[in-house]
Amino acid sequence: MPSVCVARPRRFLLASAALTSFAALDMPAALAQQAREALPAVEVSPPQSRKQAKPTGRDAASARRAAAHRPAAAAATARPVVPNAAAPTPLNSNAVAESASRLGLTVRQTPATVEVISAETIREQGYRTVSDVAQGAAGVTAGDNPAEPSAFSMRGFTNSQINTLYNGIKIGPQNMTSRIMDTANLEAVEILKGPASLISGEGAAGGAINFVTKQPHTGPIRNEADFSWDSLNSFRAHYGSGGSTNVQGLDYRFDVSRSSLNGFADDTNTKTLDVSGQLNYRISDSLKVWGAIEYREDRGKAYWGAPLVPVAFSGSHATAGIVSGTYVSNFNGTNLGRITIDDRTFNTNYNVLDNRNVAQEVWLRGGFELKLAPDLTLKSQAYAYGAERSWFNNEVEAFNTTTNTVDRSRFYVAHSQRLVGNITDLVWDANIAGIDNRLVTTLSSSYLDFVRPGAANFPGDSVDLVNPDRGFYGLLTTKQQTARIDNEALSFEDRLKLTRTFSLIGGLRAEHIGLDRNSTDVNGLENAGFPFSKSWAPVTGRIGYTWEALPGLTFFSQYATGADISANNIFLLGPTQNLDLTTARTYETGVKQVLWDNRAEWSLAAYDILRKNVYAAAGGQTLNIAGRQESKGVEVAGSIRPIEPLRLWGNIAYVDARYADYDFVGGSFSGNMPPNVPRIVANAGASWRLFTPWPVEVGITGRHVGDRTNSDANTVTMNAYTVGDVHAFVDIPKTAFNAVDQARVTFRVRNFTDKRYAIWGDPFYPDQILLGAPRTYEISATFKW
Repeated sequence: MPSVCVARPRRFLLASAALTSFAALDMPAALAQQAREALPAVEVSPPQSRKQAKPTGRDAASARRAAAHRPAAAAATARPVVPNAAAPTPLNSNAVAESASRLGLTVRQTPATVEVISAETIREQGYRTVSDVAQGAAGVTAGDNPAEPSAFSMRGFTNSQINTLYNGIKIGPQNMTSRIMDTANLEAVEILKGPASLISGEGAAGGAINFVTKQPHTGPIRNEADFSWDSLNSFRAHYGSGGSTNVQGLDYRFDVSRSSLNGFADDTNTKTLDVSGQLNYRISDSLKVWGAIEYREDRGKAYWGAPLVPVAFSGSHATAGIVSGTYVSNFNGTNLGRITIDDRTFNTNYNVLDNRNVAQEVWLRGGFELKLAPDLTLKSQAYAYGAERSWFNNEVEAFNTTTNTVDRSRFYVAHSQRLVGNITDLVWDANIAGIDNRLVTTLSSSYLDFVRPGAANFPGDSVDLVNPDRGFYGLLTTKQQTARIDNEALSFEDRLKLTRTFSLIGGLRAEHIGLDRNSTDVNGLENAGFPFSKSWAPVTGRIGYTWEALPGLTFFSQYATGADISANNIFLLGPTQNLDLTTARTYETGVKQVLWDNRAEWSLAAYDILRKNVYAAAGGQTLNIAGRQESKGVEVAGSIRPIEPLRLWGNIAYVDARYADYDFVGGSFSGNMPPNVPRIVANAGASWRLFTPWPVEVGITGRHVGDRTNSDANTVTMNAYTVGDVHAFVDIPKTAFNAVDQARVTFRVRNFTDKRYAIWGDPFYPDQILLGAPRTYEISATFKW
């Protein structure tokens, strides 16, 4: 057996977990989003009366229907109103995002750019996966590259420079741990832009994206079911149920969803299964306990893209408008000259016949909320997470100009991951000399064990560009890597309301990260430099203000810092790599306004982000040091309902992201753009609702993404593209189905112009480009009762 480094002492991880969460609940679990119902608004002194915002459109109708059907007893015992229970606004700025602040602030009260995409928006826009959701946000792009599924780019940063959170909990670098996820079990997706280390810790140079599962509610039981099918023979199905049980104070939520999404390339498919459930039990007015469990699974046969091909070779089959530029293969060294995507490869799958991408994940979360005094609340949450993942594919597709064939290379890797942790918050509401103040002190700790068997050899071959003989993986020889990471953090976040309209908001996080790494060769012998240990102690934070200059009009600014591992991936960090931390800082200012009796809302933000001491992919499997990465940009978003039937919305983002001090032997990439970062991203949509006996709505959405590059070399451009979707749905009234309160049938056409475009490029595999899906047709039905 190879020697394995000894795990670090778990320090106060086990102590804090035992003394807090497990004292109240036996199952090791954690809540990421419990403050969606827990804390009141940050008002300590008696609030002045303020006019209640008025719901509009379908949100107002839903509120009226809920009030009409709510039993009197339930209404009498309803919980106090909390920020996210306020009337919804067109941009959802009344929602509370715990991934942006632990203070229980709404989006409008937070001195940062935050977007919360609700389950209702997910349903109306037809977002099937979390990548679909992210692309609807301002300035965010996504690509389901099978090496790093659900990869995101925003504000000039990509992949592991953006923390991916599950109910507020980070499980590791995005480019190692994220998976394709269906949206059916989600209550919301929260997107925080810019350095976000204060809340989610190391790794959040570009921001954080938080996936929130559906939560229990107090009141009558509500059920829902959803079904869809599309022209690629994909299907999705979901059933959910939640509400109050016969046990006083006990509420539940249960969801199960299954999907089979077929790709446009030959023999590609992703199957997902997600089962989630949660119980909330309010023992008394001062104590609530809860527990949650979730199982997720995805199994896929992956599409790794279309190879870049010389224009001279493709001839009449060369395409324009997808990619442009020149390229020398990073894999086989041959010069392709001017490149294109050959139209004969649009639907070609170069993966081996026995390929697979598989992941199974289990979450246990739980905790309690205890009101120690009228102004003091203790919250604790514990979690346990386990995952098994594996990739078994041909991953490289490199055209060879010497043989006029496609060179291929296999890769295998598996993960066995175990994570346990605890997060404890102490919330103190005070009035100091007549000034309202809320302070949240957070103690968090986690311990992660990560084992990574991987390929020790990389079988390869060459196949024809057209109609390739895909073959099988071949001989597999493995070796093993391990990482053990312990993390402890103490943070403080405070909101001081200097006046009724002006607040100072800030926080500080002191973190300790300990890493033990080992790596063995094919014979189980330790590689040179292993095992080794390293620790870091970053201190990060945020300071900012919000000023409600006029009712509904809020100005904000912030200065925030972040830190992450310079080598981009703490799980794979080697002893010869730079072991220092990368640091990031941002200056941001903006304005948010809701107006016209809640019928219109807009926001604007300008930012300047600097990240120092970064590793970047020079192309292929090579990493170089880039001294700095600079990003400046502007984002604008708005939504309006000028008349009751019509809704218009849109967002546009501009970013200028560049490398600086990026020099290496043989050249310099200073001034180049990072991969997968467009200068311009814009979304827009319009819908018109006909208030007939069976209400009908028709709508259109459009998306424009500017030019991007596929590597730091910037020699290949993935050209700008514009795509659009159209939809029509009919709401079937209860009179048609007595057993169903609401029913909706939707017809949707995705990419209705059948645009062919490049959606993503993996800088570690720059010989190939992932293409976007062509036109598809979809029909779906949803029922609520």
